[in-house]
Amino acid sequence: MEEIKKNITADADAASDQAGLAQFKAKYLGKKGAVTEMFASLKDAADKKEAGRRVNELKMFVESEYTRRETQLLEEKKAGELKGIDVTLPAYRAAKGTSHPITIVMEEIKSIFMSMGFSIEEGPDVEEDYYNFTALNFPAEHPARDMHDTFHIDETHLLRTHTSPIQVRTMEKYPPPLKVIAPGRVYRRDAMDATHSTVFHQVEGFMVDENIRFSDLKGVLDLFTKELFGADLKTRFRPSFFPFTEPSAEVDVQCVACRGKGCGVCKNTGWLEILGSGMIHPNVLRAVKIDPEKYSGFAFGCGVERIAMLKYGIDDMRLFFENDLRFLKQFNS
Repeated sequence: MEEIKKNITADADAASDQAGLAQFKAKYLGKKGAVTEMFASLKDAADKKEAGRRVNELKMFVESEYTRRETQLLEEKKAGELKGIDVTLPAYRAAKGTSHPITIVMEEIKSIFMSMGFSIEEGPDVEEDYYNFTALNFPAEHPARDMHDTFHIDETHLLRTHTSPIQVRTMEKYPPPLKVIAPGRVYRRDAMDATHSTVFHQVEGFMVDENIRFSDLKGVLDLFTKELFGADLKTRFRPSFFPFTEPSAEVDVQCVACRGKGCGVCKNTGWLEILGSGMIHPNVLRAVKIDPEKYSGFAFGCGVERIAMLKYGIDDMRLFFENDLRFLKQFNS
């Protein structure tokens, strides 16, 4: 056996490439290989058990020698390849990922409000009709429901059309004082175009306490817009309507492109609409068992895509969702 093993090792060492290894394996383990023939001759052995054990040991030795020589050849090949390489040269750098512009703007918005003492709350994407509409002062027949063009799951569940339901859920969970923002995805059955999408992002914010006034709302949002777009830009409030706030206002900021002088971006008005806001309607406070005679509050909401488009001069909302690396790499921080 020892003599046979020496011959096997010598044959394995003689294999100089994969073709040689294949010949080595065929010589011993092929259909007509030496070890294969030994297995065939076991029927004539006096002690079949002992003979079978020793032939099987030989087979395992051939396989181990094959693996040993194969490993050696791979190492020799690798060493030969490295001889022609200057290992002192710097390696190729792996491409770095980038933050999506929506993520960048969302984090910036959260950071600004957190610096003002706001906390963050989240809620479910699949929402109950009660939280999305009814508790926010949208009666069943209210025409404002039609403006939301909703994806309904069944009679009582839907994909939330705004992040305002988190306002109701938070006021149910915690007593005043409250100072909260609620960022997240929202869904509406809008046709995709340069300014609309079926999926987009909002940040809802609200504050509830004793003696909260409209002037508090103006102060918070004026500071927010200055932190976001620049301290030199003014804000203005225009009367509007939302079922869950009274009084309600649209918030405009001076055009970030022309700084209020008038251009194509702002349609020569000098102003850009960025937010909806107002004082929380007493019916909303009553729905969550907060006394509107004792407490008051304000709420606001902004579209993250809208702000990102203004900050970065993007004219087509669809770019955010197309995963074009040429577009996304521009935001490598």
